[in-house]
Amino acid sequence: MTAVAPTPEKPGRVRSFLRLVAFEHSVFALPFAYLSALVAMAFPAELTELRLHGVISSGVHWVDLMLITVAMVSGRTFAMAANRILDRKIDALNPRTQNRELVTGAVSLRTAWTGAAVSLAVLFASAALLNPLCLVLSPLAVLPLIVYPYAKRFTNFPHYVLALAQAVAPVGAWVAVTGTFAGSAPAWVLGAAVGLWIGGFDLIYACQDAEIDRRIGVHSVPARFGVRAALHLSTLTHIVTFALFVWFGHLAGLGKLWWIGLALTAVAFVYQHVVVTPDDLSKVNRAFFTANGFVGIALFLFALLDLVFSDRLITFTAG
Repeated sequence: MTAVAPTPEKPGRVRSFLRLVAFEHSVFALPFAYLSALVAMAFPAELTELRLHGVISSGVHWVDLMLITVAMVSGRTFAMAANRILDRKIDALNPRTQNRELVTGAVSLRTAWTGAAVSLAVLFASAALLNPLCLVLSPLAVLPLIVYPYAKRFTNFPHYVLALAQAVAPVGAWVAVTGTFAGSAPAWVLGAAVGLWIGGFDLIYACQDAEIDRRIGVHSVPARFGVRAALHLSTLTHIVTFALFVWFGHLAGLGKLWWIGLALTAVAFVYQHVVVTPDDLSKVNRAFFTANGFVGIALFLFALLDLVFSDRLITFTAG
């Protein structure tokens, strides 16, 4: 008698939704939101007067960090869900993406919309709990997240719309901690660096789809100008990114541990651009996930160590 193989268990709706939005990729931008928040907590001169008058409390605000985490993750989840919903017909035409959950039916359109709506509500709620300015500005933070999925339909440079969407996080984290834009120059520079960093590796990632994008009418730099041009532009974008990280370190008054971390991430940047060539795109995922995951985590850890060992984060509070 022939044994019948058991039918694989179908993943639950929540688990499938988390796969749809690639929940684990939150690691890319989240460390930089933390970094901006910690620098804002670390007594920059422009905020001293506000602290002396009790407008801003000093030390590490653990509740704020928790709410920033919730806001970041929920905002990114909303963005990814909206992107997958709006791109589902395009994804169905691309062999690389035709196994995504909305295309295969593993996640229903209703579930995706529900997940997006819940994520958006959580984002607004966490902004409200942080401070009034965060709540007022939260719709502006959401706007580029909504525009990005449409960008590939009208511009050859959607990668830089994505950069704008990602640049919001460090600035938002600064406002979350301080309730003001006072002294926020480091956050703006860090935001620009993070945005261009992500936009630069999106240029690399889009090279995989250059041919199919041309056929189905999706706009991107690789589709319009070719893979070689896209990789050159990505290199230039990451050179500017690195310069902005240097500028941020100077503005934030970070010490030698930051510069050590930045030197290590320079190696990761170089690696990313060496392993991916116009004639060999087989290592795009290695560059995308391994190198970029390392950049975010390494820069945050070295900056955190620098702040701790320089005694700039010396007062720990509950909120």
